[in-house]
Amino acid sequence: MARDGYFPLFETRRAKGRVLYRLFAVSVFVGILLIWVYRLNHIPKESYGRWVWLGLLAAELWFGFYWLLTQALRWNIVYRETFKDRLSLRYENELPGVDIFVCTADPKIEPPMMVINTVLSVMAFDYPTQNLSVYLSDDAASDLTFYALMEASQFSKHWIPYCKKFNVEPRSPAAYFVSLPRHNNQSKDLVSIKRLYEEMENRIQTATKLGRITEEIRRKHIGFSQWDTYSSRFDHDTILQILIDGRDSKAVDIEGCALPTLVYLAREKRPQHFHNYKAGAMNALIRVSSMISNGQIILNVDCDMYSNNSQSVRDALCFFMDEEKGHEIAFVQFPQNFENITENDIYGNSLRTISEVEFHGIDGYGGPLYIGTGCFHRRETLCGREFSKENKIELKRKISDSRREESVHELEEKSKTPASCTYERDTKWGKEMGLRYGFPVEDVITGISIHCKGWKSVYFNPERKAFLGVAPNTLPQALVQHKRWSEGDFQIFLSRYSPAWYALGKISLGHQLGYCCYCLWAPNCLATLFYSFVPSLYFLKGIPLFPKTSSPWFIPFAYAIFAKYTYGPAEFLWSGGTIRGWWNDQRIWLYKRTSAYFFAFIDTILKTLGFSESAFVVTAKVADEDVSQRYEKEIMEFGASSSMFTILATLALLNLFCLIGLLNKLIIDDGLVKLCETMVLQILLCSILVLINWPMYQGLFFRKDNGKMPSSLTAKSLVFALSACTCFTFLY
Repeated sequence: MARDGYFPLFETRRAKGRVLYRLFAVSVFVGILLIWVYRLNHIPKESYGRWVWLGLLAAELWFGFYWLLTQALRWNIVYRETFKDRLSLRYENELPGVDIFVCTADPKIEPPMMVINTVLSVMAFDYPTQNLSVYLSDDAASDLTFYALMEASQFSKHWIPYCKKFNVEPRSPAAYFVSLPRHNNQSKDLVSIKRLYEEMENRIQTATKLGRITEEIRRKHIGFSQWDTYSSRFDHDTILQILIDGRDSKAVDIEGCALPTLVYLAREKRPQHFHNYKAGAMNALIRVSSMISNGQIILNVDCDMYSNNSQSVRDALCFFMDEEKGHEIAFVQFPQNFENITENDIYGNSLRTISEVEFHGIDGYGGPLYIGTGCFHRRETLCGREFSKENKIELKRKISDSRREESVHELEEKSKTPASCTYERDTKWGKEMGLRYGFPVEDVITGISIHCKGWKSVYFNPERKAFLGVAPNTLPQALVQHKRWSEGDFQIFLSRYSPAWYALGKISLGHQLGYCCYCLWAPNCLATLFYSFVPSLYFLKGIPLFPKTSSPWFIPFAYAIFAKYTYGPAEFLWSGGTIRGWWNDQRIWLYKRTSAYFFAFIDTILKTLGFSESAFVVTAKVADEDVSQRYEKEIMEFGASSSMFTILATLALLNLFCLIGLLNKLIIDDGLVKLCETMVLQILLCSILVLINWPMYQGLFFRKDNGKMPSSLTAKSLVFALSACTCFTFLY
């Protein structure tokens, strides 16, 4: 709406039905309170039963407390809409410079062809190319990746004008060609660009299979000489190459239009200097780019997150350049979406509830977390600037000729210094400037620090997804990823940067609770593990742990279950999921809480006590053909022996044995009516756990493919589960 002639560049809408949801949430909380009252008023007198009862009380106190935290993510949901036409009308000739950072760390896990498709997709943004600069940070210092980028720089001269001419979406060549109909009348332009891409792909793949760059190729480009002093990926000088210099009037595409600046960077590494993983790479990029292009806006994407929406830069600028509210915004976070999600999302990779509900909720309190990819930042905020209402940052394009007299070689040499491994010594980098060090999730802690300096952020979730990546397609990969996330978040909670105290008084209470919700993922393991086996073992002995169906105290338990299994699926379906997808999400919810979160919790406690150190794990982006085929058929992939799988298989078998024991008791004693009256909730819980573990039983006993559970792990889990049931039966 126009106010006094002012037309905003973006609009914020509050979700409908807020009052109805809040009434529902209050009713659920009343039920939770009654469950707590029941536990406190019915503590058994027997010592052996008292401790289990108190354990259930502790678990239910935690579940209730955590449920309250999650309400902060649903209490004030907002949605954003941008007006890019207004942006163009007002600022088309004054749009700011945008520096785009693409990070890669391993050419085997992150193949060069995947990396350059991401690079090409962001080079082809619908944005003035003279205002774009793209930086590839290669933490593996791979000459294969450099060669691929060199090839991409030549291909971009054809690809960028083709994208603009035909308004191509998506602008990743590989994704675009796959999206085309198989049998269509292809134009000459399409045939030509596809042929050029395939020729480039063949050259890169040939070099990748060979595992090295041939001498013939090395002689063609002077940039390879920078590898002459290379010892290993952990011991080499800074390698910096400006492949396309945006200052050069000769750096044009086949139509004669300017090309974006394109830079390759492998920061200096030495064995005696810790390199701080991705955070260190990002900070080096911030410094190096300030000397080459110094764009006022910085976008960072992972190397597998190609641009799926060429308008996303303009969407982000609608927030930054809004005359009334733009000066408050530090970063604009797009959701993390994936192109390889199956229909029912067997591993819950889409994080559907988080991206479609929870992040909209935390946006209503001051903005989402920074999640490390698909995020546009003001450069000043990443460099430690605090928010001030008086000092508004001007984002209109600044034209500077200060570097015009420098040659490319001189600029390269000068820009290598900020990428040296000793540059940060005795500086504020990693502490008050740039991305923060010391945590596996450096992005989240960086976002907290920015918010605590008075800035706000924005969550923008357009209908056409801005970026698409590659999700894990095996259960081990998914669990390892969740372990890293939850471990890093819990480390933040236990550190001086915890949103519980560091952010106190600096951000709103709702914002604090939203941050705490994610920082406390890992401790969820304790209550979930307790509930996953104790009630089942006790009904094996016929000992009730919940109220009878005839008792009034049964009502709050029944209502809490009813609320969970009505609102949960409804929210999931409303977010675009399926019923099977919701069921798969429940399974992964159980698996990650009882395995990934458990190990994250243990490792965090050990690190806090000084007994271990965290390690950064890069998730694999490629898979064997048979693994991919099983993933597409939504067959759960185990295939490896893992401590996480030992826990999951043992819990699954323990609940199966308890359910079999119940059925045996019903056949022998014929006590169905009594059991249903006294232990219906325990029977229901055990039955759900057995049903949800059906893919686990298939992997343990019925499957013959390579994705089944290893025989040694099956035997070990059988022994553990049988021992637990036997010991409990004889001891109690």
